[in-house]
Amino acid sequence: MSSSHSVNDTATDTATHTATDTHTVTGGLVESEEHQALRAAVAALGRRHGRGYDHETLWREAGKLGHLGANLPEEYGGGGGGIAELSLILEELGAAGCPLLLMVVSPAICGTVIARFGTDAQKRQWLPGLADGSRIMAFGITEPDAGSNSHRITTTARKDGTDWVLNGRKVFVSGVDLADATLIVGRTEDARTGTLKPCLFIVPRDAEGFRRSRIDMELHAVEQQFELVLDDVRLPADALVGDEDAGLRQLFAGLNPERVMTAAFALGMGRYALGKAVEYARTRQVWKEPIGAHQAIAHPLAQAHIELELARLMMRKAAHLYDTGDDTGAGEAANMAKYAAAEACVKAVDQAVHTLGGNGLTREYGLASLITAARVARIAPVSREMILNYVSHQSLGLPKSY
Repeated sequence: MSSSHSVNDTATDTATHTATDTHTVTGGLVESEEHQALRAAVAALGRRHGRGYDHETLWREAGKLGHLGANLPEEYGGGGGGIAELSLILEELGAAGCPLLLMVVSPAICGTVIARFGTDAQKRQWLPGLADGSRIMAFGITEPDAGSNSHRITTTARKDGTDWVLNGRKVFVSGVDLADATLIVGRTEDARTGTLKPCLFIVPRDAEGFRRSRIDMELHAVEQQFELVLDDVRLPADALVGDEDAGLRQLFAGLNPERVMTAAFALGMGRYALGKAVEYARTRQVWKEPIGAHQAIAHPLAQAHIELELARLMMRKAAHLYDTGDDTGAGEAANMAKYAAAEACVKAVDQAVHTLGGNGLTREYGLASLITAARVARIAPVSREMILNYVSHQSLGLPKSY
């Protein structure tokens, strides 16, 4: 399946759409008929479930329809596509008000890493289940004292005969209670230099010494956040994913899709909020005309729509670069896409709530909870400040500040 850039939103209905219907443009931004059909199918699925969706039911149905494994190899039950397809699916579900956050983790990060670097046995064991949704994998990288600095990760793995023994802590790990295993980022000691290098391990949920505790979040979401403790967790040799000496490259093979999918998550949320605001502005009448006729309402909504569309173009570019094997180019574009989408989402949600006034804070309209949720994309999986550091240093060649 080929990937392409998209500015087409025609599959969604008025309630989940933005200010005006857009159309496919000519040139390099044309969305394939295959992608248009996929977008329409996912939008229809999202509308059937809506904002009050049941996570388990939607996850199961999305898996049955092949949406969860769109990026995974066909030989293992996937769709044979890429992150372009998977991000499109997540965006459309989000635009319908029912995003599946674990799509960012299970098929996008873990599935991608295993598909690219796993052994044949690991692929047979995990990919079919990740593709149809019958198995879920979480991802643990963040640590209490490391923050955004992956070089300060202290979770270590040492060899003991043919086994690995892991010790350390992870925080803000999504969906561990739902996952069959967690892909843990640890560090092993280089026998030649003594320096620590990143490596990836599959840790089953019932592994001895592997404990989890839920983090009490102000944000209310289906996917809970957990702190993990690994206390002498013993794993067989085949728990290591990929080459022990190429862990950094393998890690970023999962982090670039994570950023693209976070952009999709943010775009979907922004579109949902904006669609609600537009619907309200079209029908809410206080004076002679609906409030949407007033430029003080119309112009900020139009600006939010423009910024969401621009962010989506960068997301599609990042997905295309990644799917065509340009990891370096994808790294820059994925960071930019995540930044742009998060900013556009926050602005769209804020403007949507403001458009509805007091109604925007009621449970009936379902927008108030997005005020907090929208800011997740600014913070996770990497803060906007770290992305600005990356762009200023890597893209502009300015001196490094850290």
